[in-house]
Amino acid sequence: MRLIFLGPPGSGKGTQAKMLGESLHIPQLSTGDLLRAAVRGGSELGREARKFMDAGKLVPDDLVIQLILARMQQKDCEGGFILDGFPRTLGQAEALEKAFIVKRITIDAVISFEIEEHELLVRLSGRRVCPNGHGEWHIRFHLPSNPGFCDVCHAPLVQRADDEESRIRVRLAAYRKDTEPLKKFYAERKLLRPIPADGPMAAITQQIETTVKQLR
Repeated sequence: MRLIFLGPPGSGKGTQAKMLGESLHIPQLSTGDLLRAAVRGGSELGREARKFMDAGKLVPDDLVIQLILARMQQKDCEGGFILDGFPRTLGQAEALEKAFIVKRITIDAVISFEIEEHELLVRLSGRRVCPNGHGEWHIRFHLPSNPGFCDVCHAPLVQRADDEESRIRVRLAAYRKDTEPLKKFYAERKLLRPIPADGPMAAITQQIETTVKQLR
Protein backbone atom coordinates (compact mmCIF):
# COMPACT_ATOMS: atom_id res chain seq x y z
CA MET A 1 0.00 0.00 0.00
CA ARG A 2 1.53 3.28 -1.18
CA LEU A 3 -0.11 6.36 0.28
CA ILE A 4 0.39 10.12 0.50
CA PHE A 5 -1.02 11.96 3.52
CA LEU A 6 -2.09 15.53 2.80
CA GLY A 7 -3.33 18.03 5.37
CA PRO A 8 -2.71 21.37 7.10
CA PRO A 9 -0.62 21.85 10.26
CA GLY A 10 -2.48 20.48 13.27
CA SER A 11 -4.71 18.16 11.25
CA GLY A 12 -3.19 15.08 12.89
CA LYS A 13 -1.82 13.54 9.71
CA GLY A 14 1.60 12.81 11.21
CA THR A 15 0.11 10.98 14.19
CA GLN A 16 -2.31 9.05 11.99
CA ALA A 17 0.44 8.18 9.50
CA LYS A 18 2.52 6.70 12.30
CA MET A 19 -0.38 4.62 13.65
CA LEU A 20 -1.46 3.37 10.23
CA GLY A 21 2.13 2.54 9.33
CA GLU A 22 2.44 0.41 12.44
CA SER A 23 -0.87 -1.30 11.66
CA LEU A 24 0.07 -2.08 8.06
CA HIS A 25 3.76 -2.75 8.84
CA ILE A 26 4.92 -0.11 6.38
CA PRO A 27 7.12 2.92 7.15
CA GLN A 28 6.01 6.51 7.55
CA LEU A 29 8.34 8.53 5.35
CA SER A 30 8.68 12.06 6.70
CA THR A 31 10.89 14.24 4.53
CA GLY A 32 12.23 16.04 7.59
CA ASP A 33 13.30 12.72 9.10
CA LEU A 34 14.80 11.61 5.78
CA LEU A 35 16.89 14.76 5.50
CA ARG A 36 18.16 14.52 9.08
CA ALA A 37 18.99 10.81 8.67
CA ALA A 38 20.84 11.44 5.41
CA VAL A 39 22.90 14.22 6.98
CA ARG A 40 23.73 12.09 10.04
CA GLY A 41 24.64 9.12 7.85
CA GLY A 42 27.02 11.18 5.73
CA SER A 43 25.76 9.81 2.41
CA GLU A 44 26.48 11.67 -0.80
CA LEU A 45 22.91 12.95 -0.87
CA GLY A 46 23.16 13.84 2.81
CA ARG A 47 26.35 15.85 2.28
CA GLU A 48 24.71 17.72 -0.58
CA ALA A 49 21.59 18.44 1.50
CA ARG A 50 23.71 19.64 4.40
CA LYS A 51 25.24 22.40 2.27
CA PHE A 52 21.80 23.95 1.84
CA MET A 53 20.68 23.32 5.42
CA ASP A 54 23.84 24.85 6.89
CA ALA A 55 23.33 27.91 4.69
CA GLY A 56 19.77 28.27 5.96
CA LYS A 57 18.34 27.49 2.53
CA LEU A 58 15.60 25.09 1.45
CA VAL A 59 16.85 21.79 0.10
CA PRO A 60 16.01 21.70 -3.65
CA ASP A 61 13.02 19.58 -4.66
CA ASP A 62 15.04 17.31 -6.93
CA LEU A 63 17.39 16.44 -4.07
CA VAL A 64 14.47 15.69 -1.73
CA ILE A 65 12.93 13.44 -4.38
CA GLN A 66 16.23 11.60 -4.78
CA LEU A 67 16.25 11.00 -1.01
CA ILE A 68 12.68 9.71 -1.14
CA LEU A 69 13.45 7.35 -4.03
CA ALA A 70 16.58 6.06 -2.27
CA ARG A 71 14.59 5.41 0.90
CA MET A 72 11.96 3.50 -1.05
CA GLN A 73 14.61 1.03 -2.18
CA GLN A 74 15.05 -0.22 1.38
CA LYS A 75 13.54 -3.57 2.33
CA ASP A 76 10.92 -2.22 4.74
CA CYS A 77 9.28 -0.34 1.85
CA GLU A 78 8.61 -3.50 -0.16
CA GLY A 79 5.06 -3.65 1.18
CA GLY A 80 4.48 0.06 0.68
CA PHE A 81 4.93 3.34 2.52
CA ILE A 82 3.13 6.46 3.74
CA LEU A 83 4.64 9.68 2.40
CA ASP A 84 4.08 12.42 5.00
CA GLY A 85 5.10 16.04 4.42
CA PHE A 86 5.83 15.89 0.71
CA PRO A 87 4.74 17.09 -1.80
CA ARG A 88 3.73 20.51 -0.49
CA THR A 89 3.45 22.43 -3.75
CA LEU A 90 2.07 21.74 -7.20
CA GLY A 91 5.58 21.85 -8.63
CA GLN A 92 6.74 19.22 -6.15
CA ALA A 93 3.74 17.02 -6.95
CA GLU A 94 4.44 17.21 -10.67
CA ALA A 95 8.14 16.46 -10.19
CA LEU A 96 7.37 13.54 -7.87
CA GLU A 97 4.86 12.12 -10.34
CA LYS A 98 7.43 12.22 -13.16
CA ALA A 99 10.03 10.50 -10.94
CA PHE A 100 7.54 7.82 -9.94
CA ILE A 101 6.63 7.17 -13.59
CA VAL A 102 10.30 6.61 -14.44
CA LYS A 103 10.67 4.22 -11.49
CA ARG A 104 7.27 2.59 -12.18
CA ILE A 105 6.02 3.47 -8.72
CA THR A 106 2.26 3.90 -8.39
CA ILE A 107 0.35 5.64 -5.60
CA ASP A 108 -2.77 3.87 -4.32
CA ALA A 109 -4.39 6.92 -2.72
CA VAL A 110 -3.89 10.40 -1.31
CA ILE A 111 -5.58 10.75 2.08
CA SER A 112 -6.66 14.38 2.53
CA PHE A 113 -7.36 15.52 6.10
CA GLU A 114 -10.30 17.94 6.03
CA ILE A 115 -10.74 20.29 9.00
CA GLU A 116 -11.95 23.85 9.59
CA GLU A 117 -9.38 26.57 10.31
CA HIS A 118 -10.93 27.58 13.63
CA GLU A 119 -10.47 24.02 14.91
CA LEU A 120 -6.82 24.08 13.86
CA LEU A 121 -6.30 27.33 15.74
CA VAL A 122 -7.71 25.76 18.91
CA ARG A 123 -5.55 22.68 18.53
CA LEU A 124 -2.29 24.43 17.78
CA SER A 125 -2.55 27.49 20.02
CA GLY A 126 -3.48 25.32 23.01
CA ARG A 127 -0.37 23.15 22.89
CA ARG A 128 2.10 23.44 25.75
CA VAL A 129 5.44 21.68 26.01
CA CYS A 130 7.98 20.83 28.67
CA PRO A 131 11.07 23.03 28.20
CA ASN A 132 13.18 19.99 29.15
CA GLY A 133 11.72 17.78 26.44
CA HIS A 134 9.57 15.54 28.61
CA GLY A 135 6.35 15.80 26.66
CA GLU A 136 3.49 17.81 25.26
CA TRP A 137 0.10 18.72 26.72
CA HIS A 138 -2.94 20.80 25.75
CA ILE A 139 -4.90 23.35 27.73
CA ARG A 140 -8.20 21.77 26.60
CA PHE A 141 -7.62 18.23 25.43
CA HIS A 142 -4.68 16.89 27.44
CA LEU A 143 -4.13 18.61 30.76
CA PRO A 144 -1.17 17.67 33.00
CA SER A 145 -1.90 16.46 36.53
CA ASN A 146 -0.90 19.87 37.87
CA PRO A 147 -2.18 22.41 35.30
CA GLY A 148 0.64 24.43 33.79
CA PHE A 149 3.45 22.12 34.94
CA CYS A 150 5.20 19.11 33.43
CA ASP A 151 4.11 15.75 34.86
CA VAL A 152 7.69 14.45 34.68
CA CYS A 153 10.03 17.22 35.89
CA HIS A 154 7.40 19.72 37.15
CA ALA A 155 8.89 22.58 35.13
CA PRO A 156 6.43 25.28 33.98
CA LEU A 157 5.06 24.38 30.54
CA VAL A 158 5.69 26.79 27.67
CA GLN A 159 4.11 27.63 24.35
CA ARG A 160 6.27 27.19 21.26
CA ALA A 161 6.74 30.36 19.25
CA ASP A 162 5.27 28.57 16.21
CA ASP A 163 2.09 27.89 18.20
CA GLU A 164 1.29 31.57 18.75
CA GLU A 165 -1.92 32.47 16.91
CA SER A 166 -0.32 35.05 14.61
CA ARG A 167 2.27 32.53 13.41
CA ILE A 168 -0.33 29.77 13.04
CA ARG A 169 -2.36 32.01 10.74
CA VAL A 170 0.74 32.61 8.59
CA ARG A 171 1.36 28.85 8.33
CA LEU A 172 -2.27 28.16 7.44
CA ALA A 173 -2.26 30.90 4.81
CA ALA A 174 0.84 29.31 3.26
CA TYR A 175 -0.92 25.94 3.27
CA ARG A 176 -3.98 27.36 1.52
CA LYS A 177 -1.82 29.06 -1.11
CA ASP A 178 0.77 26.37 -1.78
CA THR A 179 -0.67 22.99 -0.76
CA GLU A 180 -4.45 23.06 -1.12
CA PRO A 181 -4.15 23.10 -4.95
CA LEU A 182 -2.79 19.55 -4.66
CA LYS A 183 -6.30 18.34 -3.81
CA LYS A 184 -7.46 19.22 -7.32
CA PHE A 185 -4.27 17.74 -8.80
CA TYR A 186 -4.85 14.36 -7.14
CA ALA A 187 -8.64 14.45 -7.57
CA GLU A 188 -8.10 14.69 -11.33
CA ARG A 189 -6.05 11.50 -11.06
CA LYS A 190 -8.85 9.84 -9.03
CA LEU A 191 -6.48 9.35 -6.09
CA LEU A 192 -7.93 11.80 -3.56
CA ARG A 193 -9.73 10.36 -0.53
CA PRO A 194 -11.04 13.13 1.80
CA ILE A 195 -11.24 12.23 5.52
CA PRO A 196 -13.01 14.45 8.10
CA ALA A 197 -10.29 15.20 10.68
CA ASP A 198 -12.19 17.17 13.32
CA GLY A 199 -13.61 14.32 15.42
CA PRO A 200 -12.18 11.97 18.05
CA MET A 201 -8.84 10.45 17.12
CA ALA A 202 -10.20 6.89 17.22
CA ALA A 203 -13.01 7.79 14.81
CA ILE A 204 -10.56 9.36 12.36
CA THR A 205 -8.34 6.28 12.58
CA GLN A 206 -11.35 4.08 11.82
CA GLN A 207 -12.27 6.12 8.75
CA ILE A 208 -8.72 5.90 7.42
CA GLU A 209 -8.57 2.15 7.98
CA THR A 210 -11.93 1.70 6.23
CA THR A 211 -10.73 3.77 3.28
CA VAL A 212 -7.52 1.76 3.01
CA LYS A 213 -9.40 -1.57 3.14
CA GLN A 214 -11.55 -0.42 0.22
CA LEU A 215 -8.39 0.10 -1.84
CA ARG A 216 -7.29 -3.51 -1.56
